[in-house]
Amino acid sequence: MAKPIIPKHKQKEIAKERVKTLFEQAAIQFPKRKDLANRYVALARKISMKVRMRIPPNLKRRFCKHCYKYLQPGVNSRVRTREGKVIISCLECNKFMRIPVKK
Repeated sequence: MAKPIIPKHKQKEIAKERVKTLFEQAAIQFPKRKDLANRYVALARKISMKVRMRIPPNLKRRFCKHCYKYLQPGVNSRVRTREGKVIISCLECNKFMRIPVKK
């Protein structure tokens, strides 16, 4: 028996909801189990890649672009502003991301 076909726009809505839920769960689990929080980020990335959906910008800044670990400011990341940019440093892999600030 074949699976029912779900329209693409509906798939993206479902995926966006799941990604949001996974990031919420990652935030809850991070103080207790960092490995589980990182797994939730990996699952959220996999879901968004599967349906070719962008992760919302507010959630995109919650994980490292290099090592894909969940970032908690003050615990395993550092946030600074400099010359019109927000610089997020990952203390896990010692790399950083620069995000321009719009005027």
